[in-house]
Amino acid sequence: MKAKTSAKLKVRRAVAVLKPVAQAHHAQPVVAARDRRLKFGDAWDYAPAPETVPVKIAPRYELFIDGKFSAPRSGKYFDSINPATEEKLCEIANGSAEDVDRAVKAARRAYETVWSKMPGRERGKYLFRVARLVQERARELAILETMDGGKPIKESRDFDVPTVAAHFFHHGGWADKLQYAFPGRTPRPLGVAGQIIPWNFPLLMAAWKIAPALACGNTVVLKPSKTTSITALHLAAIFQEAGLPDGVVNIVTGTAETGRAIYHHPDVNKIAFTGSTEVGKIIAQACAGTGKRLTLELGGKAANIILEDAPLDQAIEGIVSGIYFNQGHVCCAGSRLFVQEGVFATVVRKLRDRIQTLRVGNPLDKNTDIGAINSSTQLEKIRELVQCGIDEGAEVEQSACALPAKGYWFPPTFLTNVTMSHRVAREEIFGPVLSVMSFRTPEEAIERANNTPYGLSAGVWTDKGSKIFKMVNQLRAGVVWANCYNKFDPTSPFGGYKESGFGREGGVQGLAGYVNLS
Repeated sequence: MKAKTSAKLKVRRAVAVLKPVAQAHHAQPVVAARDRRLKFGDAWDYAPAPETVPVKIAPRYELFIDGKFSAPRSGKYFDSINPATEEKLCEIANGSAEDVDRAVKAARRAYETVWSKMPGRERGKYLFRVARLVQERARELAILETMDGGKPIKESRDFDVPTVAAHFFHHGGWADKLQYAFPGRTPRPLGVAGQIIPWNFPLLMAAWKIAPALACGNTVVLKPSKTTSITALHLAAIFQEAGLPDGVVNIVTGTAETGRAIYHHPDVNKIAFTGSTEVGKIIAQACAGTGKRLTLELGGKAANIILEDAPLDQAIEGIVSGIYFNQGHVCCAGSRLFVQEGVFATVVRKLRDRIQTLRVGNPLDKNTDIGAINSSTQLEKIRELVQCGIDEGAEVEQSACALPAKGYWFPPTFLTNVTMSHRVAREEIFGPVLSVMSFRTPEEAIERANNTPYGLSAGVWTDKGSKIFKMVNQLRAGVVWANCYNKFDPTSPFGGYKESGFGREGGVQGLAGYVNLS
């Protein structure tokens, strides 16, 4: 009896203790659904996991001309800066028009005496050898790419470098099969290809352009971006180790003046450029009437379309991949998000929660999701356009992460209350900034997605295959991803329409830009 009485007393006391708590709980104000947010606190923190593989960066890098590293004739160099720390990494040679001329002559000599006369199966062997050496040096190249460009190590390690090797493997396989790529036609190489690449994927863009040119029997003069030249010069050392004949690939680092000397040179047969639409227009004017073949892969303002029946959790990951991959430094980034009205509030809420989990910081830390902006100039452009969006009435949602004191950083951001008249919905920001808009019908989404001078890429998210095929056929974009985003393969062509350029890179279509057909 005493035990039962004691148990009853304990229950009553527990009720008495809990009662005021429950009353206090009911006294709290009700928070509207749209304002409810998950608070992760430090739940997403990880112990630091910095990359520890030692990598040697030379204090100074020279030009790579005719199979050898040589100093620029001007004797001028510029600094390469780590965007995550603002520290100087090394000095890079500043090539002049005279250096470009030396490189073009070396490329012409190699083309006429060695490379164009070599059987395709032998050219393919060199490309396979380069691919294997890239794989052997994968860790070194990934670290260099991260230090020089600011992108997270897990992206350079898991995407950039493996895709570089894949491009050399793929095009090495085509080197002795070009007659099958163009049945009934006789493919012949063009000659010397001048190639100018951007800073967002420096090593990948080098492979993207060099591999098909070499496979088709052309020789190359390549100019990397001023801010990200290191990995291209390490690739030159790989060419040396692979025994590539002298002059087949020449790398001339420098400024915009260096690039201008390449596309104005009279003995260059093909120009391939990836970069801004403004510079692409200048190059197109310079090449007009000269007989030079031209491929341009320019800017973009891609539409990512979410329909009501889309798998929303999967779509959220696709949105994140589409705009925050490589800090938004992607020409085909899904920077305009169109969400059907029925799921608009849900998508915004889920996206708001998701960006809070993205880790911003040291790019060499394997936990980092968002690295450093490539340069102070690009950071200022991003800030200016976001502020313009705010001034025009947009509402800003940003990750609450703490940014490092040194370096160039911008948090994952998206803007709501955006209209198509806003600059942030029309101009390429080239940073981790997304413009979110709503639509009612698929027809409206297609019309608004196509209402842009660009036409590089797009994305469609829906559970219905019929909707995918219908919308894909109506979107004016060179690449359209269905229920995914930013998926690349060397066997698939890539390129744009309108002010996003012309010509294709990758796949059989990419080979066509480097051959004459008879």
